[in-house]
Formats: sequence, C-alpha cells, structure tokens
Amino acid sequence: MTQKIIVDSCGWVAIIDSGINFELELERMFGNYQLILLDSVLSELESLEIERPRRKSLLLDMLKQKSVTMDSFEKSHTDDFIFELSKQDGYAVLTIDKALKKRLYQSGCSVVEVAKNNHLRHVEGL
Repeated sequence: MTQKIIVDSCGWVAIIDSGINFELELERMFGNYQLILLDSVLSELESLEIERPRRKSLLLDMLKQKSVTMDSFEKSHTDDFIFELSKQDGYAVLTIDKALKKRLYQSGCSVVEVAKNNHLRHVEGL
C-alpha cells in the first residue's frame, strides 16, 4: 500500500534546512509513498523562496516533480484543509507546526516530522 503524505510548508522548509535525504527517510518508514502538494502550500513556499538567499533554495522544482499537486479550494485556512484531508482520507502530514500536530494527534492522524538528529520520525495519532 502507498502512504500518501501531505506536505506542509514548514515541514518542507525544515527538511531543506536540515539537509535530510527525505526520499531515503520516507522509503525507510513507509516503503511506497506519494507526496501530496496543495496549491496553497506551494504558494506559501513560493513566497518564502523569494525571501531566502539563493544558496538556501527550497528546491521547489524538485518538490513539484516528486509530488501530486492538489487544489485546496481556498475555502478555508491551509492548515484546516490539511487537517480535514488527513482525517478524512488517512493521509500522513509532513509538518513541524505545533498547533497543527496537536490537532492531528488528537484526531488519531499520522504526522511525519523532522527529529533533532536530522532524521524523519513518523508519529501515529493518539
């Protein structure tokens, strides 16, 4: 079975800043996986990319190539949409956002986060 993983903007920035080989880490955790990139998350990342020095690129072209893009319908806040999608479809969420992680944990959703030892950690919901 393929684990679908929604990419949150802060989670992607944390991966890039830590230098983690996310493909190896996700394969280690899940075997088969598919990244889900919401258009609203991509917009957030594009805004962040403008503010970063060139040598600290967020590698957005690579992220787009390795992800399935999904319309987030802009009807709600991005975190609300991520939460609902994860809860409804059982997708894991790649994030380091404390408030979003708390909501996900309390609803039994899975979270992938950057651990302090520069690895990814999969945390199942409560």
